[in-house]
Amino acid sequence: MPNILNARDIDFLMDDVFGLADILSHPLYADHDREGCAQILQTAEKLAEDLFQPFAAKADANEPWLEDGVAHVIPETETALKAYAEAGFPAAGFAQADGGMQLPYIVGQAAAGWFVAANCGFAAYPFLSAAAGNLLAAYGTDEQKSKYLTPLVEGRAFGTMCLSEPHAGSSLGDIRTRAERQQDGSFRLFGSKMWISGGDHEMGENIFHLVLAKIPGGPAGTKGISLFLVPRRLEDGSRNDVATAGLNHKMGYRGTTNCALNFGEHDGAVGWLVGDENRGLNAMFHMMNEARTGVGHGAAVMGVSGYLHALAYAKDRTQGRAVDERDPTSPMIPLIEHADIRRQLMQARAYAEGSLALSMYAASLVDRERMDDKTATQLLAILTPIIKSWPSEFALRANDIAIQIHGGYGYTRDYPVERLYRDNRLNPIHEGTKGIQGMDLLGRKVVQDGGAPLRALSGEIGTTLSAADAFPEERDQLAVLLERVGEVTLAMASAAMTDPKAYLANATIYLDMLGHVVVAWLWLRQAIAVRDHSDTDFAAGKVTTMRYFFRYELPVTGPQLDLLAELDRTCLEAEATQF
Repeated sequence: MPNILNARDIDFLMDDVFGLADILSHPLYADHDREGCAQILQTAEKLAEDLFQPFAAKADANEPWLEDGVAHVIPETETALKAYAEAGFPAAGFAQADGGMQLPYIVGQAAAGWFVAANCGFAAYPFLSAAAGNLLAAYGTDEQKSKYLTPLVEGRAFGTMCLSEPHAGSSLGDIRTRAERQQDGSFRLFGSKMWISGGDHEMGENIFHLVLAKIPGGPAGTKGISLFLVPRRLEDGSRNDVATAGLNHKMGYRGTTNCALNFGEHDGAVGWLVGDENRGLNAMFHMMNEARTGVGHGAAVMGVSGYLHALAYAKDRTQGRAVDERDPTSPMIPLIEHADIRRQLMQARAYAEGSLALSMYAASLVDRERMDDKTATQLLAILTPIIKSWPSEFALRANDIAIQIHGGYGYTRDYPVERLYRDNRLNPIHEGTKGIQGMDLLGRKVVQDGGAPLRALSGEIGTTLSAADAFPEERDQLAVLLERVGEVTLAMASAAMTDPKAYLANATIYLDMLGHVVVAWLWLRQAIAVRDHSDTDFAAGKVTTMRYFFRYELPVTGPQLDLLAELDRTCLEAEATQF
C-alpha cells in the first residue's frame, strides 16, 4: 500500500484529455490556477494516504453501533473529518457567494476520488453533506442558507437525503411520510425513512435531514411530494423529534452509519419547506443527480484502487513457470509474466480507467455547464444514467478481477481487495438501481427535446473521430457502430408509441450498449491525447488498453443492438408462474 490512485493518470485526464486549462481560463474560476489546483490535489493525496486509508480496515471491522438511541463510530472517523474540514475541503465546490472556494468541479472530483478510494466509509459523510449544501444553495431561502448552508460549507454540520421508506423503496410516489402545516410557517413531520446514510452520529454540531414528505390534501403520487429540511437539533440545542430506530448492517461501506429514522414519534419533527410545495422531487433531483455522478466516480476510483493493488501483487508474487520452461527446478516467475494474468490486468484496467475517464468527463461537463455551455447540459442529461451505472457494474468487475489475481489471498482480509469489492458492490444500488437508470435513459433522456441529447453526444463523438487518423481501425469501428446506434434508437422510438412495454423491456441492455460505446470513445480520446506524452511506457499502456477495449469488449454491442432492434420480448412475455 497505498496504491490508492495514480496521480499521473488523474493529471493526464484533467490536463490532456478534458482541458483543465480552458476551464481555468474562464472568469468563473479566475481565483484559481494550475499550481494552486496541484497543491489542493497533493494535499488530498497526502491526507488520504496518511490519515484516511490507515483506519479503513478498522472501520470495516468495527461497524457503527447504537447505544441509548444514538449511533456511534470509531474515534478515528471524527479525527479524519476534522482534518478534512481544517484543510478546507468542505468548501471546495461551493460558490464564493456562499462562502466556498469556487473550485472547478473537475478538480474537486479529482480530490474527492482520493478520499473515496482510501476509505469510502469515511467519505460518505462529507460528500452527502456537499450534495445537501448544493441543493440548499439552489433552492433554499436566504434565511435557510444563513442557518444551514454556512455550517455545511464550513464542515461544522452534515447533511443527509431521506427518500426511501420501508414499504416503498424506490417507489417514491408511494411514500407515507406527511408534513402538517403549522401557524408559524413550519411543518411537523410524521413517518419513517430507511437506508439513510449518515443519518445519526455524534460528530459535528448538527445533521440536516432533507426529507421527502406529502402535505395533506396535495396531489396523489409523485406530484404531491414536497421537500423539507429537518435538523437533528433545533436552534435552542434541544433534540428534534427524530429517532434512530435501528442501524442497517451492509456488506460494504461499513464505516458509514446507515439508519432507519422515525420522524414524529411524539409531537412531530419540526421542519421547513425547501422550494415550492408539491415540487419536492424536482428539487431533490438536484441532489440526486449530483449523488448519481458521485456514485459513478466513487465506483470508478474503487475499481482503480483494486486494479493498482492487483498490479502490485502480480509484479511481486512469484508463482509457476513459463509454458516453454522445461526445468521444474528453475525459479518461479512473477504472476505478471503469465499471459492470462496480463489479460486479466488489461481487462481490469480497461474497466477501471475507462470508468474514471467517464466520471472525470462528467465533471468537466459540470464546469462547462456552469460556463453556460448548453451542449454540456444536454450531454449531462443523457450521460448521467450511464455515469452512475457503467462504473457501478464494470469497475466492480475490476474489483472482482483483482480478487482473482490475488488467488486465495484475495478472499482474506490480509489484503484490501475483498473490502474494496464489498464496498463497491453497494454502488449498483446507491441512488437508483441499474433498471431505474435504464428506464431513465431510454424512457426520458434519449427522447428528451426531440432527441437533442443523443444528437449532442453523437456530435462529440464525431469530433473525436475526425481527429483519429492515427487509429483508423478503431475510428472506423466506432463510426460504424455509432451510425447503427442512431438507426436502432430511431426504430425503437418509432415503436414506442404503439408498444411502450416492448420499447422499455430491454432498457438495461440499451444502457450497457450505449455505455460501452461512450467508454470506447473516451478510450480513443485518451489514445489520441497520449501520443505526445513524455512517458513512453505510460503512452503505450494507454494505447494498448484502448485497443484491448475495442477488440475484446466493444464487440458485445453487436448482439445487444440485434436484440434492441427486434424489440425482443423474451423477458417481457415470461409469466410469473414460469419462475
